[in-house]
Amino acid sequence: MAATDRLRTALDRLEPPPRAVDWSLFAFVVAEAVTGLVSFTVGVPEGWPLFWLHRALGVGIVALLAWKLARVRRRLTDPGLWRRSTALSVLTLVAAVGALATGVAWVFGLDVRLSYWTLLSVHVGFGLALVPLVAAHASTRFRLPRRVDFERRRTAVRYFTLLAAGGATYRLQQGVNDALDTAGADRRFTGSQPREGTGNAAFPITSWVADDPDPIDRDDYRLRVDGLVRDPVDLTAGDLAAGHETEALLDCTSGWYTVQEWDGIRVGDLLDAAGGVAAPGDAPEADSGPEPAYVRFTSVTGYRWSLPLEEAADALLATHVGGERLSHGHGAPARLVAPDRRGFQWVKWVTRVEVRSEYDFGQWVVTLVSGFD
Repeated sequence: MAATDRLRTALDRLEPPPRAVDWSLFAFVVAEAVTGLVSFTVGVPEGWPLFWLHRALGVGIVALLAWKLARVRRRLTDPGLWRRSTALSVLTLVAAVGALATGVAWVFGLDVRLSYWTLLSVHVGFGLALVPLVAAHASTRFRLPRRVDFERRRTAVRYFTLLAAGGATYRLQQGVNDALDTAGADRRFTGSQPREGTGNAAFPITSWVADDPDPIDRDDYRLRVDGLVRDPVDLTAGDLAAGHETEALLDCTSGWYTVQEWDGIRVGDLLDAAGGVAAPGDAPEADSGPEPAYVRFTSVTGYRWSLPLEEAADALLATHVGGERLSHGHGAPARLVAPDRRGFQWVKWVTRVEVRSEYDFGQWVVTLVSGFD
């Protein structure tokens, strides 16, 4: 038997039943979207398994999509078999190929911008669009999975093999990048590519979704520190230039990272300027119940993010980067510097620091709507 015949036979044995392929494709796409979105919040190296799972799922989708296309190719290529749902099938295929192609291109270091968007942002857009498209496509030929499609031991072996092949393929890709010294060789575990240099010009100006405020006049700027503190206070831009320095890595979810020296004031010292964190009953806003637990940072745009109190105390409210006063695009007069957090959590144009007792679930919604008039 020829090598190609043996390979084809092995692939045929690995292929799940048609109904299992359809449902697995939907499950893999949903899992891919979930792992991708959750990865936006992971900035520490210990989170690498999540990124490996995301990439392994992507390779699995390639295999599942190949099996699916091999089965339905005549329905796509023969006009006599077209139905009203064929257009939806083609649109779903375009989104799937777009997500996979942009992901592969980014892995090998291709770094192009399409208008405002990086290639990684385009990849995310394709991935998010793919979830409802796959769901809608599945509804046009809805068939419940049968137990016989999934219960056999061979099924478990198939899916384990798919994920293992995904991990191995990603590891092989890393070796190819290193051997060829491609632009993808020096990415972080998050997939972000480096931006070298110091100061404002060293890294791109990005904003989450729609935040784009007018420049803030330093003379008029005031930072309000309140909430569960003993003596709420308003501080000027000059009050924040305390000369505290920290080297921190900013890893932006649009696909780049930079290591910079940031200058400003420690948030713990900022809270001390407001009399310190108040015990229940000590502050005007406090009663006998809630314990201070979080510090919320709010932008002039309404964008906000919260950090646990202990973590926030060691964070920095920065006024300078690389020895230069922050530019407006990078968050002047003051932005949050939160080591081990992703870039969208480094709030720009901070105008209020508030000590709170409860986690702010609304901040997730605000990240999507702030900046829209």
